[in-house]
Amino acid sequence: MSSPSPINLEFAIQKRYASLADGCGSLACGGALDFAAPSEGEVLVDLGSGRGRDVVRAARMVGPRGKAIGVDRTQAMIDNAVLATPPDLENVSLVCCDLAALAIDSASVDVVVSNCTINHAPDKTAVYREVHRVLKPGGRFVVSDIIADQALPESVRNDPDAWAACYGGAIPEDEYLAAIAAAGFSNVEVLQQTKPYEKGGVMIRSMTIRGYR
Repeated sequence: MSSPSPINLEFAIQKRYASLADGCGSLACGGALDFAAPSEGEVLVDLGSGRGRDVVRAARMVGPRGKAIGVDRTQAMIDNAVLATPPDLENVSLVCCDLAALAIDSASVDVVVSNCTINHAPDKTAVYREVHRVLKPGGRFVVSDIIADQALPESVRNDPDAWAACYGGAIPEDEYLAAIAAAGFSNVEVLQQTKPYEKGGVMIRSMTIRGYR
């Protein structure tokens, strides 16, 4: 499966999200945190945490005995999330790293959430392997992401700007679920999905998925 060169893809993603870091619009494509319903005392990781809104919400949901960790690959987003985190929330941690190489200990997390982020990864199985690694046995993930109605044309697959805009890296549902299964997850269910809509000349939709380690 084709994709832009890693350098071109990283440049396009950093350029787009650095420019969005100071904005106020939602960058999510679903309600992963609400579906995940973290409990008091749990450790939660938000992949692609952006400006940190869900991290702050999660920190309040898990309380002082729990922890909310925001992970983003764009330093500008991390910097803005730091500024947006109330000083009284001492259970928030923010990490800038690649989603396929999480700077988080193995089997240390109760729940992983993500909104409209994993579609940016050329190797989605690698990201889900990291999710599997950091989750405790019995831990869960809830991910909302962009899915393609059918395999995208090479012109889109090779366009780094299309990847940065959340549709160039989209894959069909069966391929996406296969990537999750290849990472070691077996108990997976689709919770919600939108009707298909057009973006960049292709048909995509958002889908929210839950799975357990």
